[in-house]
Formats: sequence, structure tokens, C-alpha cells
Amino acid sequence: MKKKRVSDSVTVNRKAHFDYVLGDELTCGMALSGLEVRAIRDHHVQLKGSFVTIRNGELWLNNLTLGAETARNIKLLATRKQILSLEREKVAGSTIVPVKLLGGGRHIKLVIAVGRGKKKYDKRETIKKRDIERGRYA
Repeated sequence: MKKKRVSDSVTVNRKAHFDYVLGDELTCGMALSGLEVRAIRDHHVQLKGSFVTIRNGELWLNNLTLGAETARNIKLLATRKQILSLEREKVAGSTIVPVKLLGGGRHIKLVIAVGRGKKKYDKRETIKKRDIERGRYA
């Protein structure tokens, strides 16, 4: 009897929450090769600096750093309806940002979100709220 692996390896783009006001999230599959899958499962991946673009009606993840490899572009798997809704959001001035990379189990998924860039004063406000929650200021 085979035991099912339950370790849900997750890589989080912490910078995304700081730089953007995030809205709707969408979970997509990724078109990867075997070596890329191994690098993700071994946590040799970095989402910092990566972004999502729409080209020819397809979603592409740009600047994903996998292990020793430098930035690489990877096709994301989403339905036509999902891509069209993201395209409408992008025309309205939003950005599509990768938030999490889920690597546990059989499939590797990427969680992307629609975000609007924060201004400098918004970032200061975020830092202030975080410090108050931690109890640094009374």
C-alpha cells in the first residue's frame, strides 16, 4: 500500500503583499519539464521579481528563478474565460502578480492575483500597522 505524500511545499512571494494591494486570486497549472519540477520540489525556486503577462491569449510567468538557472518564462494553464477576465483587469490598470507556488502532491500550481501598485505612503502605512499588531507601539 502506497502512502500519500502530504507535505505541501509552498513558496510565497512576500514582496507581493508589500508592493501591491491584492484582489482576486486564481490558481493555475504550469507547463514544466522534469528538471524544473525537481527544482521546485527541492525548494530551489524564487518568485521575487517575477510577473505574469498575457501574450496571444495565453498567460506567461516571466523571470521565475529555478535553481542555478537564471530567469525563465513558463506558460501558465488557465481557461479562456479566466484569461479574458484577467485581461479586462489588466486594461483597467491592474497588474497580475504571482503570490504562491504550491508544490505538494501530484501537481504543481501557481496562485496569481490581480494587484494595484502601492504608493510610498501606502507602504509606510502597512509597516505602521504591522508594528502596531506586533505590540511595538502602545
